[in-house]
Amino acid sequence: MPTRYPALLSALLLFSALWGQEQKPEHGANPMPNMDMAGHSASDMRAMPGTDAEGGVHAMRALENRHMDMGPHMKMTGLRSPQPGDSERAAQVVEAARKVAEKYTDYKTALADGFKIFLPRLAQKQYHFTNYRYGFEAALHFNPDHPTSLLYEKRGAGYTLIGVMYTAPKNFSEDDLNQRIPLSIGRWHAHVNLCVPPPDRRNEMRGPNPLFGLAGSISTADACSAAGGNFIPQIFGWMVHIYPFEQKPQDIWSLERQAHGPMD
Repeated sequence: MPTRYPALLSALLLFSALWGQEQKPEHGANPMPNMDMAGHSASDMRAMPGTDAEGGVHAMRALENRHMDMGPHMKMTGLRSPQPGDSERAAQVVEAARKVAEKYTDYKTALADGFKIFLPRLAQKQYHFTNYRYGFEAALHFNPDHPTSLLYEKRGAGYTLIGVMYTAPKNFSEDDLNQRIPLSIGRWHAHVNLCVPPPDRRNEMRGPNPLFGLAGSISTADACSAAGGNFIPQIFGWMVHIYPFEQKPQDIWSLERQAHGPMD
């Protein structure tokens, strides 16, 4: 890792740690989250996007790629049948998200309150202003007043708030996620099957038909190994976006907007 890129590496690894705790504190046994860098093995972490600047940037760029929708690199929770109380629970989360969004319509207020822009120099459809303290809290329990990230679109020299993002540990089951937000209404997503290329092939992620990365054609451990890459089954934890300023439920919980987010 060149010394001129420590901030990028730190941001990527911390983001991974926030979204990938290997504990289920809401059910359990240990009141402290496991701080083992997202639960990856040492080899996972050496292969993590962000171990050099180019690899990290292209991996994050792939998170915004429209072709990830329901493809081999996107995992989404199933849509459940409505259960009594689901609508009320979902409405409470949306109301909390709307109050948070109203507070932070001015992005400068978010920055003053400790939210940090994730990869601000990378052009993105939605910029994540992340509160790392809230991210660690989300590994312990769900507080809809404390979203891990605020979602902004770049408008000129400033940012316009469009939504919020909640997170959960990557080893949560769908039943665990359903306790936070009913899966009959909201659907969580995770980024999976990442094949990180060897250092001398990182530039291949920029091509029109990449093999590696979250937009690549490789999606299995065997294929990744055969290509000389390093396979990570799931990068980060579970995520769900809510767009609380929208009026219709299908727009508030928009699966299309959450999954696509193409680059401008």
